[in-house]
Amino acid sequence: MKKILLTLMATASMAASAFAADVKPAIIYDLGGKFDKSFNEAAYNGAEKFKADTGIAYREFEIANDAQREQALRKFAGDGNNPIVVAGFSWAAALEKVAGEYPDTKFAIIDMVVTGKPNVKSIVFKEQEGSYLVGVLAAMAAKSGKVGFVGGMDIPLIHKFACGYVGGVKSVNKDAEVFQAYTGSDPSAWNDPVKGGEIAKSQIAQGADVVYHAAGGTGVGVLQAAAEAGKLGIGVDSNQNGMQPGKVLTSMLKRVDVAVYNSFNDVKTDKFVADIQNLGLKEEGVGAAMDDNNKPLITPEMLAAVDKAKADIISGAVQVHDYMSDEKCPY
Repeated sequence: MKKILLTLMATASMAASAFAADVKPAIIYDLGGKFDKSFNEAAYNGAEKFKADTGIAYREFEIANDAQREQALRKFAGDGNNPIVVAGFSWAAALEKVAGEYPDTKFAIIDMVVTGKPNVKSIVFKEQEGSYLVGVLAAMAAKSGKVGFVGGMDIPLIHKFACGYVGGVKSVNKDAEVFQAYTGSDPSAWNDPVKGGEIAKSQIAQGADVVYHAAGGTGVGVLQAAAEAGKLGIGVDSNQNGMQPGKVLTSMLKRVDVAVYNSFNDVKTDKFVADIQNLGLKEEGVGAAMDDNNKPLITPEMLAAVDKAKADIISGAVQVHDYMSDEKCPY
């Protein structure tokens, strides 16, 4: 009996190992590169954590232009990678085409919804909720009553960040002035720190005490410009508080790392579902970063205001408008 039991246990262990061996995860980043200190780097961190926790290696690729999207997807799928996670809304068209060609491969896309594909999981975020929180902090920190917002590519998704931010600012000071600008209308807008810095300087010259960016790698220039001017920046996606210690008020966390980790792990544990996930404050998908770097900047009153706003949003007492629902901002 003992021998049979040991045999069954060994068989189960071999099966589990074989299943784990079949998991060959891959991540393909969006334009701007994996070390953009923002969106792509958050995706990279999630993949790295999965590798550290499971011992399972992953493949990765940084595209240089839009023409490489379909090619990269087909290459990874053809090589047997599974799952394949693509980071960014711009992957939607290529994924819709390639996913049908590889029905046995599991795909996940972050920041866009792809429907009608039984092998595609879509993960989006309630960026407006996290942006509302950092807007509350910005308004409380801005002695001038003026704050700024620098977006990357001028698209509805980034207006979603801006609108939530304005809502949070106005909840504290209805007379506050919010300057808004975008760095471009094509993907190069995500990787232009010089232009980001120029826009931030312009907003600061108009009186902004705090500047929030949602601009990927471009935001590096925004945070640097704010710090050099003796003002405060607000980071995005990853925790950017340490990029200019003591000069970054907070960062709007968008847990792209968790989305990547879970997508890899769902296939490893055979729990992959081709659904749509919309992650907000309740799901801990977004938030405002607090650490030793910004602790001296956050007063007890500010912390209490953020905690109350978070609780009210989760309970439904405060409804943060989603710009993408009607492409309007009522604040």
